[in-house]
Amino acid sequence: MRQKIISQITESIEVKNLLLSDSGLIQRIESAAKVITSAYRNGNKTLLAGNGGSAADAQHIAGEFVSRFYFDRPGIASIALTTDTSIITAIGNDYGYDKLFARQVQAQGVVGDVFIGISTSGNSRNIVEALKAAKEKEIFTIGLTGEKHGAMDEFCDIHIKVPSLETPRIQECHILIGHIICCIVEENLFGHLNPKNR
Repeated sequence: MRQKIISQITESIEVKNLLLSDSGLIQRIESAAKVITSAYRNGNKTLLAGNGGSAADAQHIAGEFVSRFYFDRPGIASIALTTDTSIITAIGNDYGYDKLFARQVQAQGVVGDVFIGISTSGNSRNIVEALKAAKEKEIFTIGLTGEKHGAMDEFCDIHIKVPSLETPRIQECHILIGHIICCIVEENLFGHLNPKNR
């Protein structure tokens, strides 16, 4: 059991070291934070979606934006499209699971918003459909996936691919990346309120 614990921690560190050593990936994370900062400065919002653990990540990141990350500041608009059971079941029943998020993007997204689609495989059909809907509405798209080529590849303005094929390792990096983006955006928008900067 102890060796399994050590092995899991070691594997997680190894993927994070790969992430750290890839300047292209670092640049894409930085670009994502800049785009989201700009959207918020223009009065827009972020929309996020994923399935399973990725749904939890979408909700987690939205929560960090709306509530706070490191310090007290005004909330910023972010909607996880995974949370309203009445909407989800209505769309699933009327249009099918593939349209679960696309319909919400169509209804709630506007030009200047940012849609963040999260999928470890890069092939989640409902995320791909949501990315297409975002493109039709001129909403900027960011994808978080693993390293495999997937259907999301052609629909993301910024595509951040974690260098792993293992779902747990990919998800661990997705929430790390989400935290990094939240940290940068919060500082960009409200750094003057950060007690550490006074």
